[in-house]
Amino acid sequence: MSQATGSLPSFLPGRSSVTRGHIVPIGGGIDKVRDPAILRRFVALCGGKRARLVIIPTASSDPATGPGYEETFLELGCRRATVVPFETRVDCARDEWLKLVEEADGVFLTGGNQLRLSTTLGGTKLFELLRARHADGLHVAGTSAGAAFLSEHMIAFGDEGGTPRRRMVTLSPGLGLTNRLVIDQHFRQRDRLGRLLAALAYNPFACGVGLDEDTAIVLSPDDTFEVMGSGGVTVIDPHDVEFSSMDLLKENEPVSLIGVRLHVLVRGARFDLQKRVATAAPIPAESRE
Repeated sequence: MSQATGSLPSFLPGRSSVTRGHIVPIGGGIDKVRDPAILRRFVALCGGKRARLVIIPTASSDPATGPGYEETFLELGCRRATVVPFETRVDCARDEWLKLVEEADGVFLTGGNQLRLSTTLGGTKLFELLRARHADGLHVAGTSAGAAFLSEHMIAFGDEGGTPRRRMVTLSPGLGLTNRLVIDQHFRQRDRLGRLLAALAYNPFACGVGLDEDTAIVLSPDDTFEVMGSGGVTVIDPHDVEFSSMDLLKENEPVSLIGVRLHVLVRGARFDLQKRVATAAPIPAESRE
């Protein structure tokens, strides 16, 4: 029986699996012209010239968004790139569109409004199919809103600023491909350190990952990731937090957090989510002279 219409296999989000697909959240502002290295890497993960990609532009209100990515992926040499416009919850049960997802090697979620993703896809046949297919090897990438939606806990919206404050951020359930990350995008460009810290202060379990524009992480099935792109990735590790004042405050008061670890990683650096260990990128020989 087709997964689109029958029962779907269950799995635990965030659990390492040799069959699980890669997750590629991108901070938005992708360079698609001069050096589309992030998108080229995604195509390579999905099989290169054999890759069959599905582009889901649900988050965007711009009708040109999906076709624009379709053109870019085809120029990068994939076998097939198809825009599937899941605009309503009814669309998310259309068998002919779900079949395209079943057959895909990779799925790409565009930017826009992440709440449009969660309210349109959440709990639908498409939602369950994406989770099941990813557990069985489907690679999934998302940019901007699409990146935020990939994890179990999604930042729906929040305020700018470097200091975390009570009720600075609102969380919503995401797609749930991993529970080890809370992802924020356009990070340095939109001054979002405070809202990511506030999100982690609610429950210091997952690591926070703040993605600059034209910057991505490639999260492998073994729960390690590599940084790509022209910007930085801010990793906030709350595992050893000794104190959080979040539960003691009135609305908009600043939050005290003691014991947070922060890393800033650039292209080629790696992070192990299980061991909570960061590794710097190798230094080119010419830079040592």
